[in-house]
Amino acid sequence: MFLTSKVLRTAVTTLAAGAISFGAFTATTGTAQAADQVCTGTTSIYGVLDDGRLTYSAVNPVNGNRLRTLIGPDLGFTPKAMATLNFNTVLVTSTTGALYRVDIQTNENALAVSAIDKIVDSGWTHDKLTYDGYGHLYGTTADGTLLQYLVSQAKPKGVQHIGQRTEIGTGFVLKTLTSTGQDRLLATTTAGKLLSYKIIGGAWKRDELKESGWSGFDQVVSSGSGFYYGRMAATGAMYWYKDANISDGNGSDIAYHNDDPVDASGWTQNLLSAAPGQVTCKSVSTLGEDIATDARAEVGNNFTDYDFTYSRAWCAEFVRYVWSGNNVTDASQITAAAISLRTYGLNHNTYRTTGPKVGDAVLYDTDGSLTDGEADHVNIVVGVSADGKQIETVGGNESHQVQKTSWFNWATASSPIGAGPVLAFISPKA
Repeated sequence: MFLTSKVLRTAVTTLAAGAISFGAFTATTGTAQAADQVCTGTTSIYGVLDDGRLTYSAVNPVNGNRLRTLIGPDLGFTPKAMATLNFNTVLVTSTTGALYRVDIQTNENALAVSAIDKIVDSGWTHDKLTYDGYGHLYGTTADGTLLQYLVSQAKPKGVQHIGQRTEIGTGFVLKTLTSTGQDRLLATTTAGKLLSYKIIGGAWKRDELKESGWSGFDQVVSSGSGFYYGRMAATGAMYWYKDANISDGNGSDIAYHNDDPVDASGWTQNLLSAAPGQVTCKSVSTLGEDIATDARAEVGNNFTDYDFTYSRAWCAEFVRYVWSGNNVTDASQITAAAISLRTYGLNHNTYRTTGPKVGDAVLYDTDGSLTDGEADHVNIVVGVSADGKQIETVGGNESHQVQKTSWFNWATASSPIGAGPVLAFISPKA
């Protein structure tokens, strides 16, 4: 079995029956993460061995220590691709095109499965699958087509729970594919490029994070918050990386830990899968500025192809979109209704009627009250004057696009963006 202490990583580690020799990998070290960044959670990685048995590994994301590895039962079919939906639910396709849901009963001291249910008999011929943690399942086909599905249940029982099949595009001939967050994908190519994709409805944007150095990995997974894990096929080594900002389309801020891998060998699974959202990291001192930066970057975007609940009333969902990209706690609780930000603020003790901060959501209502269960608009504070009297904002669905509003006195302006006065500020929970 694996050794859990990094002091003991000079020894050969094994998984199941095979011991594998060490391997080496070198790359340029990126910028380390900020010292004030606080990360919580555990990286959970599921896998399948050559003999069809399911595996589970837990890794401490802060220091890369593998905490434990467990081996479970044989799945009973030959797997082809897998995607982790949540801590105890994994989707796996077979080489015959069937789609299965694997329910995990426990992965604490033993890996036990409570059910393996076939969802679809055929047609799921994707060579890769990944889930973004926000309802979207992505898969690629052998010819390089990227498909998106809406997963409407935490434990889908049939095709009615995995639907709205959307063809995102072609040209996605990739060696590995994983998700790093809401509609964000990470991939490698056989040439060694590291790529990130941002999916907006049926549209997509690609950024080249690294032009080389990633060809040795046959499996790459992410547990969210910029933590990437790459398995070397030749040696079974598992390496870990930290991207300081998954939204900037720049790989120069990826910190490498190649001299301190998760394990130098032993990761012999045919497939590996993790889901983003397991780990959250907050740069407490810069969270508001990070939110403001991402909001400003969307100015001019009309999100026409994005699947917001209401095509002409998406101001609250825009706030959720930006906050989610910055790992705000419980951002998923924000609904399509602007008033849901009031509920969020009250639940997290971040609701107030004075003292705006950069990164805050700001609520407006023409009738001057939020206690009636409705608000007319919400946007994001991206600037606060030194005396705290002036703010500038960025909001979604302002003239049907993302717009920036110049400085105004939030306490005296009667209707600065045409939706009534400012009534409240809600800070994101780090």
